[in-house]
Amino acid sequence: MRRLIVNADDFGLTHGVNRAIAEAHHRGIVTSTTLMANAGAFDEAVLLANSSSGWSVGCHLVLVDGEPLLDPSRLPSLVPRGSRRFRDGLGVFALRALSGWLDTDQVEAEATAQIRKLQSHHLDPSHIDSHKHTHMFPGALTGMLRAARTCGVGAIRNPFEMVAANFVRMQQGLWKRRAQVRTLRGLAGGFRKAVARAGLRTPDGTLGIVATGSLDAQLFRAIAEHMPEGTWEFVCHPGYLDDDLRSIPTRLRESRERELAILTSPESRQALASRGVELISYRDL
Repeated sequence: MRRLIVNADDFGLTHGVNRAIAEAHHRGIVTSTTLMANAGAFDEAVLLANSSSGWSVGCHLVLVDGEPLLDPSRLPSLVPRGSRRFRDGLGVFALRALSGWLDTDQVEAEATAQIRKLQSHHLDPSHIDSHKHTHMFPGALTGMLRAARTCGVGAIRNPFEMVAANFVRMQQGLWKRRAQVRTLRGLAGGFRKAVARAGLRTPDGTLGIVATGSLDAQLFRAIAEHMPEGTWEFVCHPGYLDDDLRSIPTRLRESRERELAILTSPESRQALASRGVELISYRDL
């Protein structure tokens, strides 16, 4: 049996991202999305989320590249002194997480605030994941799992990708990301044990992280063809390249429109159907 959750990240980032995610759900294969509580187009995303009952909406927890909901002075392990923003980029966060410099209570407090913001807008988050997959690191994961339990959220993304498939070699330039993902797989065992202890559900793993920013129709077909048995999540980032997106520091710009085309293509749906893949949402876990 092959089951696949297709989750669109960054809901709430911009109006163009919101519109694309809604289209990818209504006209395409997106079954779930995760909403950023501290993003500029949050209110519009809430309206779109509440207008449809056919998908599951989770919380896209942000601990890098953004502003916290809580007073930054309460989060010294996450926010540099004198700043109102989280640290930029995953590298510094990873170093701090692996060196034991993250305060799990601070992670829990900020994650709880972000989840509670969705709940205060009449949303019942089906799951959590995190911007740049920061919850792969134990120091961040512990706090996020506590927040999920406190808020009654029952599922979390498994951020560890199946890397062995030959389809990665089809795309030039992915070797670096593939190496990074392989290196971080050493954290996968601890992740599964921590999630099980917390009583949350999680898929068998993810597909599409290595291809982020480089996805094309041929690579998507290869992912579908190499998908193993089990329940997996395909991570995607559809969007429209508008002025709002151009003003945000992100490497994912033109690639978002390419992903939208793939996610709404009949050929993509057929590629999954030909392998007997059942599309599900996080609420079906």
